Amino acid sequence: MARYLLYLAILVPILAHSARARVLDVGPGRAYAAPSAAAAVAKDGDIVAIHPGTYIDCAVWTANRLIVEGVGDAAKVVIADKSCQEKALFVTVGEGIAIRNLTLSGARVPDANGAGIRGEGRDLTVERVRFLNNQNGIMSGTKGGTMTVRDSLFERNGACIAACAHGIYAGEVDLLRVENSHFLATQHGHHIKSRALRTEIVGCVIEDGPDGTASYEVDIPNGGDLILRGNTIQKGPKAENHRAIVVLGVEGLRHPTREIAIHNNQVRNDGPWDVLFLDNRAATPAVFSGNRLSGRIAD
Repeated sequence: MARYLLYLAILVPILAHSARARVLDVGPGRAYAAPSAAAAVAKDGDIVAIHPGTYIDCAVWTANRLIVEGVGDAAKVVIADKSCQEKALFVTVGEGIAIRNLTLSGARVPDANGAGIRGEGRDLTVERVRFLNNQNGIMSGTKGGTMTVRDSLFERNGACIAACAHGIYAGEVDLLRVENSHFLATQHGHHIKSRALRTEIVGCVIEDGPDGTASYEVDIPNGGDLILRGNTIQKGPKAENHRAIVVLGVEGLRHPTREIAIHNNQVRNDGPWDVLFLDNRAATPAVFSGNRLSGRIAD
């Protein structure tokens, strides 16, 4: 009986959302020719379905609880090369927005912080999204709420011109959770930089590859809890920082750090220099277990 009630508690909100949601179809011959046209009329709880095509477009999503998703193969639903408000391809202002199953590519803006997604509303979820060759993959300056990234690809993002941009940059959200995602060949910045009160990185592949020039693989500059579990991490021969793979507190400890748990990761340094696995500036000691290190790494 308890299991049945739990099932209903999960299912009923989903059915209620589906029953009241409008579906806004985007694509050639559809009701809306481009994502920006759908964004202009979207209301709370709508579903925006973007059909295959390459859209030289950008959109500002202001409604709450939106689902914005590509139809079919994520590689064939491409939003590219145009940034809104000199910020991003997609700017998410509403709360509780989910972006799913599409490709965001080529974001460039004058201050060199152009992002695939600029998160300005709380509780952003990103699933099965490909971020290719943007200055930032995701950039969020939101305070409070959560940002969750699952099953996504970040390839050749990053820049350090006026300031550094990264694969993911999270501001002071309560929780950043990154699951089962792949970071490859980030340029100049960090694969993941998080000022969140708690950062959880689980089951990801984070690698420079032979040509990536990233600085740190993971940077937690102001402290906060860190969970790093079940990841494969590689620092490449062209990495621009030779000191550490993961750092915590290097820009000053502003958040309480209650837990640093680093378990069951495979970590490799392909550079010809000694590097720390973790440079920890917090008083809280890190707990390590089950990690496999290769190359010149000290933990």
